[in-house]
Amino acid sequence: MKLKWTPEGIEFNKVENELDKLTFKFCSILNKRKIEYVIVSGYVAILFGRNRMSEDIDILIKKLSYDEFAALWGDLTKELECLNAADVKNAYNEYLEKNTAIRFAWEKCFMPNVEIKWIKKDLDWLSLNNKIKVSVNNNVIYISPIELQIAFKLYLGSDKDLEDARYMYDLFRGRLNRALLNELCRKLNIDIEHKRFIR
Repeated sequence: MKLKWTPEGIEFNKVENELDKLTFKFCSILNKRKIEYVIVSGYVAILFGRNRMSEDIDILIKKLSYDEFAALWGDLTKELECLNAADVKNAYNEYLEKNTAIRFAWEKCFMPNVEIKWIKKDLDWLSLNNKIKVSVNNNVIYISPIELQIAFKLYLGSDKDLEDARYMYDLFRGRLNRALLNELCRKLNIDIEHKRFIR
């Protein structure tokens, strides 16, 4: 996989897996509606070639009004199915407004799925405000900053998360903002042993 860095972000081509296909479809709808979002967590490593399984794609979305969300729901449910909310009002009032994620998948298919929730925390806003534009096979998506992805994976600390952190650190070693990575590690109180894992 050859990554091309441009002033706008990152471009590359790849053989698409099922997670990619669902992500590109979902994000094409968000892009069409000019909805501000950012992809976070494990899918980011998988996008760039990390060979592991995952059942979901985590997307943070800037809060929408009910009418905006209803329009988005209408577009999404033409091809996708919400797995855990009965209808648009239930999804908005009983899930998103109560800080509970909702999940979408292809119709009659539970996995993989996209999990969405409103942006709430400071780190969520940091992800959105510093998102990276990525063009994959001419599909445009927006991902969290790599430094934040690495730091947060170290913070989570499971074997899977640590391997994700190491993979991204090795892949982007020459492009990382080391000062930002160290600052994020301090902010998340990541111990020295975890930081050594990626060096």
